[in-house]
Amino acid sequence: MMQDEHGKSKQTLIMIVDDDAALGEMLSIVLNGSGFETVTCQDGLRAVEMFPTLHPDLVLLDIMLPGLDGVQVAQRIRQTANTPIIMLTAKSDTTDVVKGLEAGADDYVVKPFEVVELMARIKARLRTLGMGASSDGAAAELPEFLHCGILEMNRVRHTAKKNGIDLHLTPMEFELLYVLAVHEDESLSRTSLLKQVWGYDDGGDAKLVNVHVQRLRMKVESNPEKPQIVQTVRGIGYKFVAPTE
Repeated sequence: MMQDEHGKSKQTLIMIVDDDAALGEMLSIVLNGSGFETVTCQDGLRAVEMFPTLHPDLVLLDIMLPGLDGVQVAQRIRQTANTPIIMLTAKSDTTDVVKGLEAGADDYVVKPFEVVELMARIKARLRTLGMGASSDGAAAELPEFLHCGILEMNRVRHTAKKNGIDLHLTPMEFELLYVLAVHEDESLSRTSLLKQVWGYDDGGDAKLVNVHVQRLRMKVESNPEKPQIVQTVRGIGYKFVAPTE
């Protein structure tokens, strides 16, 4: 269950955007059986038109769509909303995956996929959105507020400010920055970040981390080409250094 703007519980709405009607129907049945409300759409342009009215809590978005493709749909959604997006792709090609992530997707699943795997991804992304505890309770152990130099982060309000200016991070970007900041000056491997941020217990795709770091740097760094806050640690991963100016 999610909460509306008045703090009242409401059924979680998942928007399924896929031109495969049979797959959309199957996903609806599975998700409805798990307590989610669903709406399906088979056209990218129509999905963009429906989104502002529906205000879904999460979007399952195929890359190959008529009207507008999934990358274009993700870009349009990201112009106005931070709603979690999981790309559904029949291709494992790196270019398609990276384009989807760069457009604003939070995660992706390659078809054909196991329903159990997709459900785990959905629940993980909704936990990130609601900032709830993960299954192992790790999220609950993180502090609610962080002050790192001129950067302030509020885990309750899900906001990050640099010099008092809101960075307008997506939930995934916020979580990535928060985990890095909690481990200030500590080098974290991509595997560790996949576990702590995305909830992957076994492996995962390093591209998720790399592309999200690039997106994060565009918002938090004064010069993304020469990052000072989210630094690359060659051969390991990344580390956070508190900004002072």
